[in-house]
Amino acid sequence: MTDFQETLYDGYGQRFRIDRVLHEVRTEHQHLIIFENARMGRVMALDGVVQTAEADEFIYHEMLTHVPILAHGLARRVLIVGGGDGGILREVCKHRSVEQITMVEIDETVVQLCKALLPNHSSGAFEDPRLSLVIEDGMRFVADCEEKFDVIISDSTDPVGPGEVLFSENFYQACRRCLNEGGILVAQNGTPFLQLGEVQTTARRMHGLFADWHFYQAAVPTYIGGAMTFAWGACDPASRKVPLDTLTQRLAGSGIVTRYYNAHVHCGAFGLPQYVLQAIGKPSND
Repeated sequence: MTDFQETLYDGYGQRFRIDRVLHEVRTEHQHLIIFENARMGRVMALDGVVQTAEADEFIYHEMLTHVPILAHGLARRVLIVGGGDGGILREVCKHRSVEQITMVEIDETVVQLCKALLPNHSSGAFEDPRLSLVIEDGMRFVADCEEKFDVIISDSTDPVGPGEVLFSENFYQACRRCLNEGGILVAQNGTPFLQLGEVQTTARRMHGLFADWHFYQAAVPTYIGGAMTFAWGACDPASRKVPLDTLTQRLAGSGIVTRYYNAHVHCGAFGLPQYVLQAIGKPSND
């Protein structure tokens, strides 16, 4: 029995006991390991950094999906960048009103292994007829894309290795160009307590691109450092201010059963700690 020691931060980290290694391989793009842990279930790590765990993945995937789609209210076309484990796709597919889903993942091996070894993440969503799966670099796809989307969800790794370009100014600009009127972009943005510089960088890049930009958060135990932040860029400022009763009605109307997300959590998620607001230059009443 061995341990997995995460390598994201120097001098601070988390350790998982590996009860059983299910698969370990160097793909064309990165080192991948999927192992079992008694507390967290099956866990996947890429290049030494934990990406997802069965026990708490629902928090991350529900918040990165339902917040933008239900805030939009009329999303028909959704683009997922990254997300090879299929968790975001699973949640998007729950929205019957979504007519077309495009998913762009750079590493086909991640998709295939997660289908086989983390089947609960996708729960058959890769077979959904609305899905168009594209194996390609996400930056290249949005740079060349002539389609428009109502919601774009960037579910990337941390800004190192293959995922680094998905935090670039060029990426955000290309996503903005690919959004329909009233569209929304959301993106994984790390844990602000340990990655505040990355939040500040994203804030600078989103500023001026979107009529409304902000961050929202959720506490996901697998991601050390406390709350996970998600970047928010909306073409319509009203999208972030949808009333609680409207969100409640939209969720009820969708028929979706959630384990973490609800309308109160949605509204509260945009309330940010003061140190984060100060870092991104926003007033507490924004």
